[in-house]
Amino acid sequence: MNMKKVKVLVVLAFVCGMVSAQGFGAPLSKGDKQLNMGLGFNSHGIPLYAGVDFAVHDDVTIGPEVNFVLDEYSYITFNFRGDYHFNRLLEITPDWDVYAGANAGLGVGDYGGSALQLGIQIGGRYYWSNKWGVNLEFGGGNTFGTKLGVSMKF
Repeated sequence: MNMKKVKVLVVLAFVCGMVSAQGFGAPLSKGDKQLNMGLGFNSHGIPLYAGVDFAVHDDVTIGPEVNFVLDEYSYITFNFRGDYHFNRLLEITPDWDVYAGANAGLGVGDYGGSALQLGIQIGGRYYWSNKWGVNLEFGGGNTFGTKLGVSMKF
């Protein structure tokens, strides 16, 4: 089974598990913020990432993100992202968060200048407390692929 099929199966299992939970609601309400940080995995090395989500609506977040990679060519990207959170639409409990969105930014590094970064993402979170959660995200485009990290509401 190729990696693309494995990713699709993992996302579907993740979503199905969340939909079967009782109750629903937005994990972030308008005006809430959260910090996201962790590791990425792709063909360019293992990036470290950090970003902030600002809830501008119960179902929509926007915010900046920084990715830093040290490999054969060191580089850093500065992205701005937007996500739609499907909790209310899919009637998912607020302990979970399913989202999809797009991002755009600029990558700068040793490879000779800067490059436009465009991508899409789909992901999910599980909040084990009112403040902390674990996050798994898959991306496409020329931005980072898979990310695994933690989220902290503040």
